[in-house]
Amino acid sequence: MVSSAGDVAPRQDRDMDLTYPPEAEAFRVEIRQWLVDHLPKGWFDDDFRMSPEEKAAFNEEWTRTLFDGGWICATWPAEYGGKGLTTMQGVVLAEEFARAKAPMRADFFGDTLVGPTILMNGTEEQKRYFLPKILDGSMRWCQGFSEPDSGSDLASLKTTAVADGDEWVINGQKVWTTQAQFADYCFVLARTDPNVKKQAGISYLLVPMNQPGIEVRGIVQPDGTAEFNEVFFNDARCPKENVVGGLNNGWKVANDTLGFERGMSATTGHRRFEEEYRRMVAMAQANGSIDDPVIRQRLMRFYSKVQILRINGLRNLTAALGGKRDPATAALGATNKMFWSEMHQDAMDCAVDIAGAAGMLVDTSSLDGSWPGVARMQGRDGYPVSPMMSAFFFSRSETIWGGSSQIQRNIVGEKVLGLPREPKPQA
Repeated sequence: MVSSAGDVAPRQDRDMDLTYPPEAEAFRVEIRQWLVDHLPKGWFDDDFRMSPEEKAAFNEEWTRTLFDGGWICATWPAEYGGKGLTTMQGVVLAEEFARAKAPMRADFFGDTLVGPTILMNGTEEQKRYFLPKILDGSMRWCQGFSEPDSGSDLASLKTTAVADGDEWVINGQKVWTTQAQFADYCFVLARTDPNVKKQAGISYLLVPMNQPGIEVRGIVQPDGTAEFNEVFFNDARCPKENVVGGLNNGWKVANDTLGFERGMSATTGHRRFEEEYRRMVAMAQANGSIDDPVIRQRLMRFYSKVQILRINGLRNLTAALGGKRDPATAALGATNKMFWSEMHQDAMDCAVDIAGAAGMLVDTSSLDGSWPGVARMQGRDGYPVSPMMSAFFFSRSETIWGGSSQIQRNIVGEKVLGLPREPKPQA
């Protein structure tokens, strides 16, 4: 219940209600002190600000600081450059960085997706070659899964890889390939055996991007940026030994990668939504829309769902620590992804309604502050948008990438509720 404008701001640090094992809490103290010692002076002050030039210099220097401290991919085994942190220590590390709003390195595809996939499924030679380059940032990655006619039904993909001596020759097209224009390598799903059922004939390839047989075309988004791309393979090549997890085993390996994507930040993912909630409350208080009982109710619905997301993240953590792998537990990632992506779209609809006509302004910094999680601050070709509206645009994609909401519902229905598989369309 919300009785007045002053009652809508919740506690900002709910996780302090939790107590982890003593060794984890001791590690938390260590991480907090490291952050205090290495973040810029004044970082924790409410009025701390950096100019664009200072921010750029900080981002470059901070990556080196993280690498020197061993905090990039710190849960990886020490023999491959990590610190060998336990699952619990990794959770505490992520929580403390999130609490301090200190950035981890932003190489999502290398650090979070393909790196752990190579660790789990790669050969020793692949680990020794690729993992050090992921750690030191010298090799950038993109993901080549979706195709124009193979998104939700990924197993129907048509990109082929045909053996030619010591190489694979790759032909086909991928789409929605984020950061492909900057990537050195792409982890690609390609059909290597057309004569078996569709899931069984797919392999997971590590393909160099800087070669004549690959063309990258940007897809311009509503905010004027082109973060996504189409990628065309025309007799592109990669070494035969760049198959991860064995020939024609790519479907299983790809599901491991998607599991890392859907399960990331189990106990910290809710924090950016809490921050967005606070920004929305501040907007509503600034322009008087907080007096609208419908707006207040929508705000509290958002906040309540953020707390459900936090609790579900803790359920995921508990299952992981207990080694629980039953179908219902496996479907938790699908449930959470479906839940937060749909929740966020509703929340951004509310943010637009709160902003009203002011949401059409390019610069709403005086109204919405520094919107969390938004790097798309300036559009292209004279079509910039405010940070809040950029977050609104991006939220439209969140029910699609990483597995659409329809696919997540199928997973939950089949693995948790025991419903029959969705019937296939008849030719």
